[in-house]
Amino acid sequence: MSEDAQLEGTPLIAPSSTEHPLYESIVESIRSVYDPEIPVNIFDLGLIYTVNINNESEVQIIMTLTAPGCPVAGEMPGWVAEAIEPLPGVKHVDVELIWEPPWGMDMMSDEARLELGFM
Repeated sequence: MSEDAQLEGTPLIAPSSTEHPLYESIVESIRSVYDPEIPVNIFDLGLIYTVNINNESEVQIIMTLTAPGCPVAGEMPGWVAEAIEPLPGVKHVDVELIWEPPWGMDMMSDEARLELGFM
């Protein structure tokens, strides 16, 4: 069996823990983080791929940036962690920056597209 055949059907982006009681407050906190060059929060831009919350309320965020050369590439994961860590019930936050799959404008929410004039 080839490696490609094993990966077929595997989602490119892991699902989020949307049923966890902390999910909505975490998303709201992430929405307070903005890319300095774009007037839309990073959640609605589609830069947050996965919000994974385990049974111990440890949060793992998998995110990307609009481009690998983004001037805030080194800082943005820290901004996300700082937005989430103060939430009641959150024990630990780990933010991982990935480049696959690459971000595309199709990942933006309708609100973000409207805000940026793409709708």
